[in-house]
Amino acid sequence: MESVIAQSPFENLPEVDRKTIRVSALRYRYSYQELKQIIEMALDFRMWDEIPISECLQSDFKNGKEAFRFVRVAWENLKQTPKSYSRFKGSSDIGDSSGKSIVSISRDMPGFGRCPVASDRTRCCNLLTLDAVEGCGYDCSYCSIRYFYDGDSIGIDENFIEKLQSIEIDPRRSYHIGTGQSSDSLMWGNRSGILDAVLDFAAVHPNVILELKTKSANISHLLSREVPVNVLTTWSLNPQLIIDNEEHFTASLTHRLEAAEQIAAKGNLIGFHFHPMVYYDTWEKDYGALFSQIQNRFRDEDTALLSLGTLTFIKPVLKKMRERKVKSKILQMPLEDAEGKYSYPLDIKRNMFRFAYESLSDWHGKVFFYMCMEDAGLWKDVFGYEYSNNEEFESAM
Repeated sequence: MESVIAQSPFENLPEVDRKTIRVSALRYRYSYQELKQIIEMALDFRMWDEIPISECLQSDFKNGKEAFRFVRVAWENLKQTPKSYSRFKGSSDIGDSSGKSIVSISRDMPGFGRCPVASDRTRCCNLLTLDAVEGCGYDCSYCSIRYFYDGDSIGIDENFIEKLQSIEIDPRRSYHIGTGQSSDSLMWGNRSGILDAVLDFAAVHPNVILELKTKSANISHLLSREVPVNVLTTWSLNPQLIIDNEEHFTASLTHRLEAAEQIAAKGNLIGFHFHPMVYYDTWEKDYGALFSQIQNRFRDEDTALLSLGTLTFIKPVLKKMRERKVKSKILQMPLEDAEGKYSYPLDIKRNMFRFAYESLSDWHGKVFFYMCMEDAGLWKDVFGYEYSNNEEFESAM
């Protein structure tokens, strides 16, 4: 028992849960795997603010198999039932983004290369990434950035501007380069001159479509200067209910949309990412209202693209999420293998994406729609067309 406990975030559980698990383990003599899973399920119950393990194990069971099965069924039922945020309040385990330190880092090469999640097993746009900042000041419960970098600091490449100027761009081909892979593109503004540097880079290379992807409303620097026409500013959107409970410290939906309106009014292209879409009890009503709102507020000629995607996790990130002392319902979802990662079943994805695309019918044929990191087989079902490979998708985009 002690070896299982030592290798898990057991101490993150309240004392009453820890005591219950210890007493139950001594009584029922769970196997190593059973005890490991019971601890994981107990952590999930607490994270989701659902019935605690101390209540699940109150009954008298015939044996350990029956006790384990009872907990497992309760856990599975919660995962298979659309979650509700009606009596839930999500929380972060950090005070706010201002508590993070800003540190200088120096790398051998600029953060320039292929999107790290690109794969032939899913349909990907072959985005190139360009990042000067490692780490994010926001704390979205589902985001893997905080687990890839030091969660207590933000790293800024001190030599980024010089390295940016050394990147070789072939003037005979087109590029789609995004800057929001390892941090939010706009939350840091023009700190260390980085935003000016990437905008000037875009101005020098008109064959580059440079995308600034954000959940912020920090557009003051973009409004203060000329922004090249090949710069695309995009906002990741979710209903305010999801922002309140799962996207901590980010700009509100109202502020994001107001910022997008100002950029469009300035004459620059914008776009929207519904990635991740979250499956919960009122998702259809909430997303439907949001889809109607953006079609009413934004002109299709100002909107270059709109992407759809869902939650996707790798095993190490799932483990680290359970190690945090947070309140989040993100992992209260059915998880199935999705090309080596874990995500919603295809039926749920198909239902959500179809609803989204049909709800956005005013923009069909005018705005470029695509799915990000999703199974290639979904395209025909959702959009009515598909690409045979990633290169064809990249060319169309």
